[in-house]
Amino acid sequence: MSTGDRTVAILDYGSGNLRSAQRALERTGAQVTVTSEPKVALEADGLVVPGVGAYATCMAGLLEVKGDRIIDERLAGGRPVLGICVGMQILFERGVEFGVEADGCGQWPGTVTALPAPVLPHMGWNTVESEPDSVLFEGMGEDERFYFVHSYAAQSWELAADGPLKPAKLTWSEHGGRFLAAVENGPLSATQFHPEKSGDAGARLLSNWVRSLE
Repeated sequence: MSTGDRTVAILDYGSGNLRSAQRALERTGAQVTVTSEPKVALEADGLVVPGVGAYATCMAGLLEVKGDRIIDERLAGGRPVLGICVGMQILFERGVEFGVEADGCGQWPGTVTALPAPVLPHMGWNTVESEPDSVLFEGMGEDERFYFVHSYAAQSWELAADGPLKPAKLTWSEHGGRFLAAVENGPLSATQFHPEKSGDAGARLLSNWVRSLE
């Protein structure tokens, strides 16, 4: 299957830089649709879950369009999902902002909390530490930089490798402390940075993800 045959749905739930993500994904050659329709989101080869703003607000919007169920159903069938920025954060069990705790999708255990940095948000370009066999970062060097805009992140990984399941591939970055910059866990992947705003490196990552769709 060529990239031109692959279909990608961007989930529209009232949060996220949808048009920027759409343009970036279209440059990979994929057929891209922005949608809040469950049927379209379920049937696409890949689903992108963007997100900007507050954790609780994003979760409320996601629940409004039954996005949590869409993600569940896709993953149950081994269908790829890519979360971006707060779209990554809401995949964890919960998030805490200004002392207020909100439930997330619970695909991964753990809590998203404020970065322990003197200057927030973490805004601008930063390097990441990916694993050698990463699919998302295939063909990239250690000096590649990606664009971040966030004050919160998952700062630990709590999902233990169990039985025959392959352990997740974890990518880290640092701002005041180490945090998860990306996760690849079977059909579920996510980035804390914005690949659609990350120039050539972000374009390469999105192309790698689209090529991996089956």
